[in-house]
Amino acid sequence: MRMKVSSGLVALSLSIASAVAVVPEWGQCGGIGWTGETACASGLVCSVQNDWYSQCLKGSAPPAPTTSVPTTSIPTVPTSDPPSPTVTPPPSSTGFVTVSGTKFMLNGAKFTVVGGNAYWIGLTGLSTANMNAAFADIVKAGGTAVRTWGFNEVTNPNGNYYQSWSGSTPTINTGASGLQNFDNVVAAAKANGLRLIVALTNNWSDYGGMDVYVKQILGSSNHDLFYTNAQVITAFKNYIKAFVGRYANEPTIMAWELANEPRCKGSTGTWSGTCTTTTVTNWAKDISAYIKSIDKNHLVAIGDEGFYNQPGAPTYPYQGSEGVDFDANLAISTVDFGTFHSYPIPWGQSGNPQAWGAQWITDHAASMTKANKPVILEEFGVDNNQATVYANWWGTVISSGLTGDLIWQSGSRLSSGATPDDGYAIYPDDPVYPLLTSHARDLKARG
Repeated sequence: MRMKVSSGLVALSLSIASAVAVVPEWGQCGGIGWTGETACASGLVCSVQNDWYSQCLKGSAPPAPTTSVPTTSIPTVPTSDPPSPTVTPPPSSTGFVTVSGTKFMLNGAKFTVVGGNAYWIGLTGLSTANMNAAFADIVKAGGTAVRTWGFNEVTNPNGNYYQSWSGSTPTINTGASGLQNFDNVVAAAKANGLRLIVALTNNWSDYGGMDVYVKQILGSSNHDLFYTNAQVITAFKNYIKAFVGRYANEPTIMAWELANEPRCKGSTGTWSGTCTTTTVTNWAKDISAYIKSIDKNHLVAIGDEGFYNQPGAPTYPYQGSEGVDFDANLAISTVDFGTFHSYPIPWGQSGNPQAWGAQWITDHAASMTKANKPVILEEFGVDNNQATVYANWWGTVISSGLTGDLIWQSGSRLSSGATPDDGYAIYPDDPVYPLLTSHARDLKARG
């Protein structure tokens, strides 16, 4: 989704934890390299989640793991911020999610992908406790997976970011405000038993994205040069190598996505005029193969909106005018599953968005069957009559056999305030939240 609110407006202040005598619920109390407080508040025990991370939870502490130290370190910084009410999290993630035909698999059993988008969770200054609380809200609605951003390109470093640019030279931020903070996101997801789908750049200007590469390296506003210019592609691959390589052995990551909503045009609105569906497909082949060359464990998807390439079709998302060919992209051997989004009203389908969206789901389920790969509706939204429309779309997901879905977007009310809302966010006190919960249950129960 192209966020309606800029990243600057939604950025939250990073809380500085003060020293406390005991660790509150959800706070860190141990782990390799941990030098902070280890005593939990009354009624809590220091529960081992993995070698690197123990936290104070209600109940009995499980025995410490006896396995060797994992090859990818996921350290966590301490915090004393109180979280929203939560439940005891599921066991930490083990095993990598794989695919078998149109299903996702985990440790020999079907893995149902259902949950939401929380693009903001590593970018808005949340404490570890509030990351846990936000993930817990998704788990309580039956969520198993969360999609988030693995990018933030900046030219004036401030807050949390992953790569900064000085002229044409990028520097990857491996410090506490960069990849170490994403380590905290991974640790919190792991503690809640969630899997992460991580997008590696953005078609849009929110949090930097493709246009930063093109402008800084080439001094151009032609968005589509991101897909074809050798210097830009090399810079993006260097970023991928650092980010993906850091988590290559971390099973909490379910999948990498090449980008959020790649198109020939971006926020600049300008392009060379030569970008076609072939341009984007060739780029997707190259980048997905590169990710596979450095990470054999994780699934790869494109992160596109699922536009078809059917010139002359009656509605715009089917016509191929954005440079996306869903069926051609799904056929790429190094792309493991397909993604599509659904925003009928912004896409000009306001006459009957519910019916149009249901047909959009059915058509992508047919593409799924033809390609024999999983396909998920990974973003969807209307900003009015949500309960009725979503109930219809969820019913279509179930009946069509579509592999899974993620709502845009998950919302939480945290000690630091409400998480970002662009008109689509579903909070635990929203009337749609119980429907999301029942849908998750129905999707898991489907054969």
